[in-house]
Amino acid sequence: MTDTPTGRDVNSLLRRRYGAGAPTLTDPALLSSDTLALLLRHRTVRSFSPGEVTDEHVTAIIAAAQSAASSSNNQSWSVVEVRDEARRRRLVEQAHGSALIAGAPVVLLFVADWARAAEVASWQGAPAEAADYLESTLVAFADAAIAAQNAVVAAESLGLGTCYLGSLRNRPEASAAEIGLPQRSAVAFGVALGWPDPDDTAGIKPRLPQGAVRSREGYRETQRADVAAYEQELDAYNASQGRSGSWISAVVARVRDVAGLHGRENARAALERRGLPSH
Repeated sequence: MTDTPTGRDVNSLLRRRYGAGAPTLTDPALLSSDTLALLLRHRTVRSFSPGEVTDEHVTAIIAAAQSAASSSNNQSWSVVEVRDEARRRRLVEQAHGSALIAGAPVVLLFVADWARAAEVASWQGAPAEAADYLESTLVAFADAAIAAQNAVVAAESLGLGTCYLGSLRNRPEASAAEIGLPQRSAVAFGVALGWPDPDDTAGIKPRLPQGAVRSREGYRETQRADVAAYEQELDAYNASQGRSGSWISAVVARVRDVAGLHGRENARAALERRGLPSH
């Protein structure tokens, strides 16, 4: 079987994901897993066809998101569905989000949200002091991320394409103002959603070998050989896409100095203004 939307060849997909160093599976239960094949086929879609994403599609996708685990069942996240073209354009122009937002038929904004819990507490005449602490901020962002990944998997199972949009943290106050967020909430990221453009040639991007991210019983330090092998695999993938670029250079640019944060070095102050002081 080939790597098509309905095909399932898990070992072939592993080779696409890891290249020459890919593991080989033999367990029939693993080789026959539709879910595993779906996850291994994941690719980021940045170009969409004009087909409609129905309200029923989004309803099912949000139900999948809400079925994800949530810390203590506090459900400290929300999602705002954006379809309006003018609003999507403002999220690009004023919130400095990715230009992709303007072209996506649907953008789901996942919100780290303690506003709801604080409101429930107020109904009971109670304060919400614990929402002011870093642990609460981390929980809300983690809950939003876990929910969003469920949404992405559900969307891809339906044939839809997705792209995460961390750029919406570039100007968090502008993103919040655009969708009327209350205090104690902030946009964590967006997910662009739509039917993939059939002319989009983006494929399965290689990932670091498992040895670089997987340890047993204790942390294993990064090995130069693992990174070198990955750089070679990614170079080959980029060449197939008509692109160039070094993973090592990109990582160094991200961590070398504050310029790699693209304005998000002010995140703590921005969150504090949004009512999430993260003490």
